[in-house]
Amino acid sequence: MLRVGLTGGIGSGKSTVSRLLAHHGAVVVDADAIAREVVAPGSEGLRAVVQRFGESVLAADGSLDRPALGRLVFADEDARRDLERITHPRIASRTAELVAAVPPSGIVVHDVPLLVEKRMGPAYHLVVVVGADEDTRRRRLVSARGMAADEVDARMAAQASDAERRAAADAWVDNGASVDSLVAEVDLLWSQRLTGYERNLELGLAGGPGEAADPQAAVERVAARWAYLLAGDVTSVSGASPARMRAELAPGADVAGRLAGGGFVAVGPCAYAGCDPALTVRVLIGPP
Repeated sequence: MLRVGLTGGIGSGKSTVSRLLAHHGAVVVDADAIAREVVAPGSEGLRAVVQRFGESVLAADGSLDRPALGRLVFADEDARRDLERITHPRIASRTAELVAAVPPSGIVVHDVPLLVEKRMGPAYHLVVVVGADEDTRRRRLVSARGMAADEVDARMAAQASDAERRAAADAWVDNGASVDSLVAEVDLLWSQRLTGYERNLELGLAGGPGEAADPQAAVERVAARWAYLLAGDVTSVSGASPARMRAELAPGADVAGRLAGGGFVAVGPCAYAGCDPALTVRVLIGPP
């Protein structure tokens, strides 16, 4: 199963890309939808929220009054942590349940607005970022959503910068032009990269050929994934480019199975390759 993290700044059109990928056959797991589900009327999560914050966070129809809750938690760090202790385990459990129901040969797209801000990228085989320049995004939010300009600026300022998103992106989808160009770009992403990556994972095949637009950022993404997958058994991962990397592991570390699950296959006694069909990744194990 290929795990894809999908994100983008407010107004970028991430939801449109999510729908296009679902049309191709991806199973979309929407983080925002799950966050609403776990505190829906009648849920255990909503009861826990009301117990902690009081009935002032309920709307007249018994649903969660999100603006009222927001005013409480955004002004109080302890309150925000309490809310996260209530909602995060429930969100994680529901997300795992949905992912577990996907066939082994499926492609899961996890739609997460704050993926970059929360540094979640290493948990996925591939991170796809939907991008558009700030002026375009601002016009969309003011005209289509009716947001005030100062509210748009505040929301943008609270999110990651485009530079941070580009550094986290394995694939960048440009949504600054026409709908037709976006559809064509997503079609190519699906047919040339996502399905190829899933096939390589299933068959245990190395990916490539391909070079990263920003080699150092790609090296850092590979290193972060190895640190995530090997959970303390990797001492260092570095290199001048994704195709020329070296890793040092803890003595006796058994890593092959964990790396294979994360998109890296053995291509020699002390060498691993990435499965991404659009990027050549080679990591040798041993001292520099």
